[in-house]
Amino acid sequence: MSSPVATPVDLPVEAAPTATEATPAPAVAEGEVVAATEAPAATSSEVPATASSASAPGTGPNPNTSLYVGELDPTVTEAMLYEIFSMIGPVASIRVCRDAVTRRSLGYAYVNYLNSPDGERALEQLNYSLIKARPCRIMWSQRDPALRKTGAGNIFIKNLDENIDNKALHDTFAAFGNILSCKVATDPQGNSLGYGFVHYDAGEAAQAAIEGVNGMLLNDKVVFVGIHIPRRERQAKIDEVRAHYTNLYVKNVPLDVTTDEFKELFDKFGSVTSAVITVDVEGKSKGFGFVNYEKHEDAHKALTELHEKDFRGQVLFVTRAQRKGEREEELKKSYEQKKYETTLKYQGVNLYVKNLDDDVTEEKLQAEFEPFGQITSCKIMMDEKNVSKGFGFVCFSAPDEATKAVTELNGKMIGTKPLYVSLAQRKDVRKQQLEAQVAQRTQIRAQQIQASGIPGIPPYGMPGAPMYYGAPAGYPQPGGRGPLGYPGQPGPGGMPRPRFYAPPNMPGMPPMGGPY
Repeated sequence: MSSPVATPVDLPVEAAPTATEATPAPAVAEGEVVAATEAPAATSSEVPATASSASAPGTGPNPNTSLYVGELDPTVTEAMLYEIFSMIGPVASIRVCRDAVTRRSLGYAYVNYLNSPDGERALEQLNYSLIKARPCRIMWSQRDPALRKTGAGNIFIKNLDENIDNKALHDTFAAFGNILSCKVATDPQGNSLGYGFVHYDAGEAAQAAIEGVNGMLLNDKVVFVGIHIPRRERQAKIDEVRAHYTNLYVKNVPLDVTTDEFKELFDKFGSVTSAVITVDVEGKSKGFGFVNYEKHEDAHKALTELHEKDFRGQVLFVTRAQRKGEREEELKKSYEQKKYETTLKYQGVNLYVKNLDDDVTEEKLQAEFEPFGQITSCKIMMDEKNVSKGFGFVCFSAPDEATKAVTELNGKMIGTKPLYVSLAQRKDVRKQQLEAQVAQRTQIRAQQIQASGIPGIPPYGMPGAPMYYGAPAGYPQPGGRGPLGYPGQPGPGGMPRPRFYAPPNMPGMPPMGGPY
């Protein structure tokens, strides 16, 4: 895809990135939603941009040999990365970072070369290349977070064309200075959200980019470019603006009320700059509208006086006008809070019952549990054809009654099947417990393998340990023997292909899967 063209002509159309310009670093802190001096309109789809630690070799001598590789597909493994990066030079180690509990990939990895020049070549040649149909972002790893925490040189770009990707954005802004990091925000499907971030190594370069590109056309769209403002500072400004609102949303307005009558209703509380009733394509009222006051105090007084007041036989609903994204965010928080309170309310009293026969009814199930206490609800789950799914829920009034029912009825035969009875859990909680159990078994297996002294097997699954190691030194000669006694097979660029060894089953251990 070609780089976006900036107009007018005083802005460089395209600048080919040099070796130092193609070394991005994180634009924002991990898990942070960022904005610029002019904050974008709040939307429900806004997501935080990914970030990592990095510094650029162009800022001075950099003996670092460790690269950060981001934007990876969750299925990318250390072996896949080794095949790609070993073509540049000898790799010391590769590690895909994973969740400590679930062992799922976090979408980024670290590649350590033996020599710094190999890392520079990898950054130049492989940055933005496709790995499992996803363009990766490569940058130098930097453990010191001071550079990105200061925010100096970090800019925010919005109103980007959907066809502009990380590389196109990098090529456009590379003309103004050395870029540490460049990223276009995307949704889970990989589609552009229309905004991105560019982090320069110097504030002067960022200011030059703002002056050169702000208000210009990129792919026929006028873009906004401004200094990045951290989420915490932006939220403080947003809260201040919200506290001094002047715009009101009014619903339950009688359909026969005209705009003049609607405005007259609110005029007595202060100076109204605009009042409108929303209408459909036929010009008929939709029953709601907006009123904007000149002063916040007048708007607040109107809200206090008219909210839930009767007007021509209907109770008005008056509140501060909100954008769709803000309203959805509040509704989501309210739903989560209600869900949490419900969970606490039924903690220890709600039972999950499965392994039910198809002919077991709710009345029969309740009769089995009634001897143990007062039942507040009993429900068997049904499919769309009203056929039992084989499980249900029984809720008691007290935790001790539920505990007694679990003790007495778990494993009891009802019909032709033994009941399974346990305390009901939320789906996400149950999933976390199962994943933790799997991770624990994997760790125990890895410790047993390590204790058995089998050579060539790294402690797979051990938290904090690199997950894949390249050749420690040199390469086997053609026709030589590999580390496991087999002839070495050269991979790309003459490099030996990684081998996978499945050790024999240890006594007392479950069978292990074959090589992947």
